Amino acid sequence: MKFNDLGLMPSLLKAVNDKGYTDPSPIQEKAIPLILKRKDVLASAQTGTGKTAGFTLPLLQILSKQSNSNHRKIRALILTPTRELAAQIYDNVVEYSNYLQLRSTVIFGGVNQKPQVSKIRNGIDILIATPGRLLDLENQRLLSLRNIEILVLDEADRMLDMGFQRDINKIMNLLPSKRQNLLFSATFSKEIKRLAKGILNNPVMVETSPQNTTVEAIIQYVYKVDKSKKSSLIIQLIKEGNWKQVLVFTRTKHGANNLCKKMIKADISAAAIHGNKSQGARTRALAGFKDGTVEILVATDIAARGLDIPLLPHVINFELPNIPEDYVHRIGRTGRAGAKGEAISLVCVDEKQYLKDIEKLVNLRIPSKIKQGFEPDPNAVPEPTKQKNRNNFNRNKGRSNRNKKRKNYRK
Repeated sequence: MKFNDLGLMPSLLKAVNDKGYTDPSPIQEKAIPLILKRKDVLASAQTGTGKTAGFTLPLLQILSKQSNSNHRKIRALILTPTRELAAQIYDNVVEYSNYLQLRSTVIFGGVNQKPQVSKIRNGIDILIATPGRLLDLENQRLLSLRNIEILVLDEADRMLDMGFQRDINKIMNLLPSKRQNLLFSATFSKEIKRLAKGILNNPVMVETSPQNTTVEAIIQYVYKVDKSKKSSLIIQLIKEGNWKQVLVFTRTKHGANNLCKKMIKADISAAAIHGNKSQGARTRALAGFKDGTVEILVATDIAARGLDIPLLPHVINFELPNIPEDYVHRIGRTGRAGAKGEAISLVCVDEKQYLKDIEKLVNLRIPSKIKQGFEPDPNAVPEPTKQKNRNNFNRNKGRSNRNKKRKNYRK
């Protein structure tokens, strides 16, 4: 099937062609016709599947075919969990609407609100926003959501993980009851289905692949190593492989900063991004990573959401995530568009249970290796406090911990 077969208008097909696309991805092929028919959609799509175009293209077509008054009112709202994802979606909206008479803007925290408010006052059709900044501006009566015709929740699972459930509820109360709703999530968890039940109206479910499968093009393996040797091992792997574009994940902001400093000390060009970094610092780090001046980008799970890095060859889990689904999100950064990619995890004895949970989720026994000179202590046992936490672990606890830190993460 070609984009020409999806019922898109010529101006959108021209924009798609400008970006070099001819064949729609599975999620685009399934979602676009449904959205054009004004159906509510609940879609499961991993990162890198083309889901942004899957909802952006039909949204633009619907809005362009409906007249708007001279004083433009916000008719479409796209909610995202992070600044980076919001900015990336906005870029896509601008590119795809190049031949349409539609206006859009993006709002998120961490930057001056005045330029954002100015664009809204000038009149826009489409607003891309993070929940925090959206509610801030609405509370100041600087925008109105009373004319929303289409609502999109992108990476809804991540919004729940970040503790935005209450904000989402507040936003829903500000919208007209009659509207089209589109919800995109990496998984169809119980929490997502519960959220969808409260927002969507007789939705059509779209799932392009089993929810917990990972991209087949990604080569996954584990290095067993003591925790104290992880930093030295990752530095040696990067230098031996002469890797120039690597995304490294840590569980904490402090861990990201600490690892980044060690890499720089080892003459490796590295930068860290996380919730405590300013928007300017995060933007500069990402720009440097894309243009090659920064070779290694060290990130937390939340900060990495929405990063659009084409043909990323390597993802390294310096620490395994304590929520198994986050592993799927992490390694989904590589192996895009059919390209080969490697996902490497450094696993110490404290993380054995995390690894078991991940393998159960992805239904795969991930091959393990031991690097000469970095052999793990065969007598090592998990630290008692961490094992206790592991025994009490569940997904809701992981969410609760993030919710407690919400002020640090709020975008």
